[in-house]
Amino acid sequence: MILIIAVLTMGGLGLFFAIGLAIASKKLKVKEDPRVKKVMEILPMTNCGACGVPGCSTFAVGLVKGDIAINACVAGGQEVADLLAKALGIDSATSVRMLAVVLCRGGDKETRKFATYRGDKTCASADLTGGEKSCSYSCLGLSDCVVSCEFGAMEMNDNGLPVVFYDKCIGCGACAKACPRDIIEMHSESMKVFVYCKNKDKGPIAKKHCDVACIGCGLCVKDCNVEGGIVMKNNLAVINYESCPQDDSTTKRCPTKCILFDEEPKQIKEVFSSKAMKVASGS
Repeated sequence: MILIIAVLTMGGLGLFFAIGLAIASKKLKVKEDPRVKKVMEILPMTNCGACGVPGCSTFAVGLVKGDIAINACVAGGQEVADLLAKALGIDSATSVRMLAVVLCRGGDKETRKFATYRGDKTCASADLTGGEKSCSYSCLGLSDCVVSCEFGAMEMNDNGLPVVFYDKCIGCGACAKACPRDIIEMHSESMKVFVYCKNKDKGPIAKKHCDVACIGCGLCVKDCNVEGGIVMKNNLAVINYESCPQDDSTTKRCPTKCILFDEEPKQIKEVFSSKAMKVASGS
């Protein structure tokens, strides 16, 4: 008898709580804005996080609420911004395509080595001990950036440097975050002039470590048509991207060719792969 009562009591309590939960789920159910689904159908669903939020679903909710800008989807670019604006019935905005730029040309051929690194084969680990190259500002060449790219937009070349494929890069910035030496930066595709060096040593020392290092000669500063377009900071030429003319006028007299114009468009995956095949075949 006691067992029957216990069973009935437990069953009654279970039924009571089940009914309570069912009522609560209906009362407390949050209705999803149907516009969120529309946004999700337009987004590229890369979940890259370049927009500043974790994932496309979070982006969609934030966009509908008005917390995220219509042009914040880096991976989607202008096309997605326009489609989103049309779907939500609001004005679109200009989307600036961002690209990763590797600001180091000091590969195996150009730099000197002072040690043999035998630790964990990652840039993050090698940076703790300095790696192999005598230049403490150079690319470590262990491909953390390439591993971080989920879109096949990077590979290591035969000179130990990462190459960005601008026909594949979506501008998510994962490679820049993965680089422990901050030699990868995100820039607007309209930027064409870059100083491919981060070395802050004085000229003779920088040149001793790397053949293509900035030696702080100041010729690019003098050749810049806009005052302040390029300045010298800590022995390194630094470009003011807001005012520096985007032409080759500042690059012509650079003795080490560390400042170059319009290099990025030359790097596409198809060209890189075909060159790699020629090297492999010996042709």
